[in-house]
Amino acid sequence: MSETKDNSTEQAASSTAVPASQELDARELAIKLANMAHDRRCEQVVVLDLRGLSPITDFFVVCTGTSDRQMRTTGEEMMVECKHDGDPPYGHSGLDSASWVLIDFVNVVVHIFTPEHRAYYDLELLWGDAPRIEWQEGQPQT
Repeated sequence: MSETKDNSTEQAASSTAVPASQELDARELAIKLANMAHDRRCEQVVVLDLRGLSPITDFFVVCTGTSDRQMRTTGEEMMVECKHDGDPPYGHSGLDSASWVLIDFVNVVVHIFTPEHRAYYDLELLWGDAPRIEWQEGQPQT
């Protein structure tokens, strides 16, 4: 009788493990996500630095979607690409309704709003003390 080793746990761990060098720090991840939103034609993309202001997260990426489909697609692509790069989301909400898509990467939280919901919740006013991070290529980094 041959002896077999059960290495299913070992295989699962090795297939999901990502070298630390590939993981982005929170600021880099926020900038990456802001650029992804911009590249997918989201409007008014803002990165808020909440370090020292919120115990929940370090950065918010806030943007406005132009349609339900665009908001869902942007959120789904963010989750897939970040998972591939070793930064999978902790959770998400709103992909089915697409009036407010929220993706939680723990240190970075993405909010993709319809124009009406963005105006109603007004996170930039609520977190008015938070510095804005210049994220677009060619802009000085603060």
